[in-house]
Amino acid sequence: MKSKPLLRRLLLTLYGVLLLLPGVGAFAEKPNIIVIMADDLGYGDVSCYGATAFSTPNIDKLASEGQQFMSGYCSASTCTPTRYSLLTGTYAFRGERTGIAPPNSPAIIKPGTETMPSLLRRVGYKTAVVGKWHLGLGGPEGPDWNNDLKPGPLEIGFDTCFLLPTTNDRVPQVYVKDHRVPNLDPKDPLWVGNKKPSPDHPTGQTHRDTLKMDWSHGHNSTIHNGISRIGFYTGGEAARFRDEDLADKWVEESVKFIEANKDGPFFLFFASHDIHVPRIPHERFQGATELGFRADSIIQFDWCVGELMKTLDRLKMADNTLIVFCSDNGPVMDDGYKDFALEKLGKHRAAGQYTGGKYSVYEGGTRTPLITRWKGRIQPGVSDELVCTIDLAASLANLADQPMPENACLDSMDVLSAFLGETGAKGRSHLVQQDNGNNGTFGLRVGDWKLHRYDKKRARNVVVEKQLANTQVPQFQLFNLKDDPTESKNLAKSHPEKLKELKSMLADLIAKGRSR
Repeated sequence: MKSKPLLRRLLLTLYGVLLLLPGVGAFAEKPNIIVIMADDLGYGDVSCYGATAFSTPNIDKLASEGQQFMSGYCSASTCTPTRYSLLTGTYAFRGERTGIAPPNSPAIIKPGTETMPSLLRRVGYKTAVVGKWHLGLGGPEGPDWNNDLKPGPLEIGFDTCFLLPTTNDRVPQVYVKDHRVPNLDPKDPLWVGNKKPSPDHPTGQTHRDTLKMDWSHGHNSTIHNGISRIGFYTGGEAARFRDEDLADKWVEESVKFIEANKDGPFFLFFASHDIHVPRIPHERFQGATELGFRADSIIQFDWCVGELMKTLDRLKMADNTLIVFCSDNGPVMDDGYKDFALEKLGKHRAAGQYTGGKYSVYEGGTRTPLITRWKGRIQPGVSDELVCTIDLAASLANLADQPMPENACLDSMDVLSAFLGETGAKGRSHLVQQDNGNNGTFGLRVGDWKLHRYDKKRARNVVVEKQLANTQVPQFQLFNLKDDPTESKNLAKSHPEKLKELKSMLADLIAKGRSR
């Protein structure tokens, strides 16, 4: 008869073997999950994806310890639609008012919508979002900034939130904690509007000589912290923040949440504002690179990633935490402020080898860094499988053993095995890409083939004679990414059958209302 210690060792060995087999009880434990989303970070903006003008050691460490995806995507090339699709698992062009949200936007994701956090919360996860929201707050009339901001994140699956309510080039510059603006003095109410509140209200046009960062286009309304913004607001002085302190605040609030829920499981959506404009990193990061505040903000963001990793190490949680690193869209240089991002660019290629960037359905707009790390579970490696942030909803639901309702997350594919780097795992077979809202601009990638569709026959943020520009294009373009990753050779005329096939497929995917 075998001894009990020997039998125990045999059973543990057998259990370890079973854990390595796809689909065999591999996830009896529910890991903590942290989704780290950068803002406007391009494919070539981190050193593990080819940047050489500066280094991002913490992001590089994630990549070296996990799966680094070379065909990782967001589903849209602007922030609001990508965040919508990340949380709902549904392409944003299927929704309403899913373009870049204005300052007073009502809640875009309606209460009752199944979301990634609601699915996880149902199986015991504590859920939080910290950082940039930009998905609207409040009912149909928009947010009531001086009272409860409902509905919001807490009505769609989050237990708690600490937010930048819009995006920082839009007013107001205040935080939102759960349903309220913290530190708001009722004697100094916050007002947010679309029109100048009074003739003498200082703006980036009337008081341009007072600005510490000048605007180049569009960002010339209310001034806060020496920077003019989109939109107007008054009041709420005690609740306002400094741009330079945002990154520190996101880390502080995230660490609080992690520490409070260290017994798990928890889901944290860490939504950084770096490297979106206005790019004003903390003083300790200013001058960290020779490329100006844009690259300095990347170094600041890398520091944030490192602080989260150090917190997991300190609490001995790294082996039980899945980290997903991604970006909401590709890069942009001049996005409304004169911060010398383009002038100091040098040889740095923010989108790597790819064409386009933010606002574009060229690869540079939606192909971004995407990394997964779960120490002890994900074997380090590099993957060419096609995966997208929209797939996290279905994949994480599978991980948590949570059945997906039939009418939820309509475009989210379960590619968990690819995210976990399992041998023989396959990513999704196709991906629809969009620019912003419902503009009739789409990309469709199927294998090595890529279709562009421009119903308005205009493309944004495309390189023309070495400068980013908006340019006239044919309604349809066809590229082979394997032979032509820069999408410079339109094959529509030479491959009419492939063009016809993909045009029909895209039209069908749009018309059906779902692809899952």
